Amino acid sequence: MSAGLYSTDKKEFDKTLDLTKIKPYGDTMNDGKVQLSFTLPVPDGDKAVEAAKQLVKKMGLLEPSIVHHKALDKNFTFFVAYGSCTETIDYESIHVQSVEVDTMSMEEVDDYIREHIKRKIVILGASTGTDAHTVGIDAVMNMKGYAGHYGLERYQMIEAYNLGSQVENEDFIKKAIEVKADVLLVSQTVTQKNVHIQNLTNLVELLEAEGLRDKIVLICGGPRITHELAKELGYDAGFGPGKYADDVATFAVTDMVERGLI
Repeated sequence: MSAGLYSTDKKEFDKTLDLTKIKPYGDTMNDGKVQLSFTLPVPDGDKAVEAAKQLVKKMGLLEPSIVHHKALDKNFTFFVAYGSCTETIDYESIHVQSVEVDTMSMEEVDDYIREHIKRKIVILGASTGTDAHTVGIDAVMNMKGYAGHYGLERYQMIEAYNLGSQVENEDFIKKAIEVKADVLLVSQTVTQKNVHIQNLTNLVELLEAEGLRDKIVLICGGPRITHELAKELGYDAGFGPGKYADDVATFAVTDMVERGLI
């Protein structure tokens, strides 16, 4: 019997990592394997599966496979597909503007304020404009916080005011003047037709008109907010998903000291 049938030779897999040409990692390095899911407005069946496969091919994925499909109702079908991506990204050439600060704990922030500012600081937060979402601002402001990160209300050296949602920019500034806020936090979740950009820009313009912009630390946050976008719109910092009260507090207090806002 041919020994070839019992060959113990193993397939040589690519183990090289070139950060100038990275592609998705599925089972082995550089195999380009990706998984994606989507819904098509067609009834479930063989024709629907073929339509999904052709769509994945047009996305540029090789050897597409529809590994799961399920009718959502009689005219809509959900698909899970696999395929191989041929495109690569030069990871080394990517430069992202981000908040560069070593995050301190709640206790460290309180000690920092006592040592460098020597008074309680006032932070005012809200979801402004027509935005009715409060999950983000509550996670940062409320005492219980989120995911084990206590909110700003729990900090001993921070006086935090959470105005909630749908706060007009004019009312937000009026309250900031009333409480003598050092830091303003703006949460934006609604992004349809770039309404968040319009609202964020309007707040900066109103603060400048009141002569307050350079006297406060201005921070925005939300699921579509990046530090780069925030800076472009005239803010001191922007925080997206995965950031907590301690990240915000650390930036706020260190920025106050660096700019002499004490």
